[in-house]
Amino acid sequence: MSLLSFTAASVAAQIAHARGCSTFLPNWNGPVGKPALILIVGNGVHLRSNGIDGSTTRIVTTERADPTYAFAKGINPFRDPDWMAARQVAFRDLTGQFYTDILDDVQMLIDRGHDTIRLATDGHTICVFLRRAADYLIGGTYDVPSGLGGTFRVILKDATDTHALVQNSGNCEDFDEMLPYRVPLDALIEIDDRRAA
Repeated sequence: MSLLSFTAASVAAQIAHARGCSTFLPNWNGPVGKPALILIVGNGVHLRSNGIDGSTTRIVTTERADPTYAFAKGINPFRDPDWMAARQVAFRDLTGQFYTDILDDVQMLIDRGHDTIRLATDGHTICVFLRRAADYLIGGTYDVPSGLGGTFRVILKDATDTHALVQNSGNCEDFDEMLPYRVPLDALIEIDDRRAA
């Protein structure tokens, strides 16, 4: 999983542009009737509005990019000398455009005063990454999805910006004897959080 960071102000400008348009770039399934954000991987990595306002209808992924788009930190060809290496780490050889379904979630974070928008991508999905490692308590007890339809109770051993190292605890004996393992950071569920696993 790769983690991309964008300044909230630059993303807010793209959202405002999308919401100010009445026609939109199509996605792979055909016409689109509402504002959205498109992630472009090519000449840098950036988010842009899907709105068409007459200034451009063209998405360029390899030749040129508009410096006003919301570029991922560290992957901006106008500012970062090692942007190609950073893009390679995040996406390997993949380039292209990805219509996202994140506009409302990103707007919620902007409205709450977040100054950085973080997206997680595994090459197939793009989602808003809400929390940071500092938001979790090392040694704290959490639940994580088990892959078997339920959850495991775990103790958080360590955390990075994208992953957590956890040890099963408080489950049946066989599961608690498992070695510590890594899970995506946002898979940690607060004990009093009732969201679906």
